[in-house]
Amino acid sequence: MASARLLAGDIPGAKSSAEQARKFLEMLCQNQPDNDFPAIFLARAYAILGEKDSAYKQAKRVTGLLQKDAIRRPGAEENLAFIEATFGDNARAISIIAHLLQIPYRSSLYATPVTPALLRLDPRWDALRGDPTFQKLCQEKAR
Repeated sequence: MASARLLAGDIPGAKSSAEQARKFLEMLCQNQPDNDFPAIFLARAYAILGEKDSAYKQAKRVTGLLQKDAIRRPGAEENLAFIEATFGDNARAISIIAHLLQIPYRSSLYATPVTPALLRLDPRWDALRGDPTFQKLCQEKAR
């Protein structure tokens, strides 16, 4: 709900939903520390709330949990790219996205791996739109 509200431009609603989700997700992560699924969403909730350190810590924890999973680890990296873009580290976000465009994986944001078309259309990546490297990634055809 928080992500949907954010995409709709309802910042107060997004933060309210993220705060509600955070409480639940923190409990899940505490009770299931090896479960990456709630941790990915907790990182996003922290990002929506503007809690940079917590968002990065959680996103990197998920990447570590999936370190040996070649299919799902890139989904955690995709989540980290979203966190990076949210907090203005565009170069790092773009670097991750460029890598993701080259490999098969299970997305944490989409039903399919990220594609140039998704990059062009999804407002989650709006912060990157002015970067020429990102623009080039949006124009490339999926391999």
